[in-house]
Amino acid sequence: MNTPPYPADVCVLGAGLVGPMIGMMLARQGLSVNLFERRADPREGSPAGNRSINLALSCRGWNALAAVGLDGTIRQAAIPMYGRAIHAAGGRRSFQPYGREGESIFSVSRSLLNRLLLDQAEAEPNLRLYFDRQCTAVDLEALRLDFHNARTGLPEQAGSRLVIGADGIASALRHAFEQTCPAFTCRRSNLELAYKELTIPAAGGQWQLEPNALHIWPRGAFMMIALPNADGSFTCTLFMNREGENAFAGLRTDDRAEAFFDRHFPDALPLMPDLAGEFRSNPETSLTSVRCAPWTYGGKAVLLGDAAHAMVPFYGQGMNAGFEDCHLLGRLLAEDAADWGRALGRFEQIRRPDANAIAELSYRNFLEMSQKTADAAFLLRKQIEAHLCRQYPGWWTSAYSLVSFSNAPYAEALALSETNDKFLDQIAGLENIESRWPHLDYPSLLRKHRESLSAAAGPPAALAQ
Repeated sequence: MNTPPYPADVCVLGAGLVGPMIGMMLARQGLSVNLFERRADPREGSPAGNRSINLALSCRGWNALAAVGLDGTIRQAAIPMYGRAIHAAGGRRSFQPYGREGESIFSVSRSLLNRLLLDQAEAEPNLRLYFDRQCTAVDLEALRLDFHNARTGLPEQAGSRLVIGADGIASALRHAFEQTCPAFTCRRSNLELAYKELTIPAAGGQWQLEPNALHIWPRGAFMMIALPNADGSFTCTLFMNREGENAFAGLRTDDRAEAFFDRHFPDALPLMPDLAGEFRSNPETSLTSVRCAPWTYGGKAVLLGDAAHAMVPFYGQGMNAGFEDCHLLGRLLAEDAADWGRALGRFEQIRRPDANAIAELSYRNFLEMSQKTADAAFLLRKQIEAHLCRQYPGWWTSAYSLVSFSNAPYAEALALSETNDKFLDQIAGLENIESRWPHLDYPSLLRKHRESLSAAAGPPAALAQ
């Protein structure tokens, strides 16, 4: 057994996004950190082998990036998106703002963010990066990790005081939990949907669509989205079933793929000169969610990010939630430096309800984006909600704003979403609401709504501001 100089206070599995983030936060507390990644260093050679689906950075992600000093660098490459640009089937376009004027989420390249995180991590004196190391086994009692070194072909071992699994959906540490802990439960769910990445290239170095928006082509059981890139292109993602009607299985030839886009996305097709080639060569990737318990083991190991709570990507919070995990765990480990077991227990107790809540909100947002964004009744509700946000900020907060533009717990946002829906249901049911909605006495209606909530169980804190 080859045993390089691997002893450290902390071993982190996974050098995607969450791994370098937590590694840096702990290294800056004076802990020695070894960070292991099964793949090759993405900074070497072409990033084409890595996932490139764009990310939507919002408040929680920016907080973590600021904590490690990367927010300024990332902001130079990130593009603000102030709302959704909806491309309806009939050709009509509309815009739905995400929040109040000036509020935005930001489109950023996953591969660029990964490379910048690794550069910053590599500069930390207490942190060491090891690529091409596939973790083959974890002894949770002895805190020993076995690796296969793809460069040498030899087995290796490492040890530490704490193991952190930031190694995604196929987490080796979560697998060790399953093998070791009788009480451990894990449910992996695959949606029938898969996704394929496509491109709207720049034209003369310029964007062919409005760059400061997330573009959506909602088509019910399937949809396409497009996020802007700094080079003038858009990264498009087509979400649809693998089998059945309007599914990937029926689009196996160039002619069928182009005919499908001509029928369902006629305004996008002329902007995609290599549609057939990309459709042929780019993979169809599954959408998987993970719910497991517990996330910790004996004060010795903990799961973070997708390893603990992978979610579907339709709220744009997967990375933001993972970074928020890091922020919280780093703080708790610093506060309880003498008792990491207690810190890990507090982390899971605080974080699990929020992880469950954002997973639920993410799935609901898929239904909204794919099926409702072009619906007239839904658009009216959005108009009313935007009016409430602008005119009555002390009375009304949208769940989306709470998720994307604040640090409020996700569980609070889920509760707020449900109470807001009840209020909007009442408003939408009023006679002649299409013409009356701008003139309603909203303060009175909101006061009655809040009183009814208080009589039941009390409103979420955000609603009572």
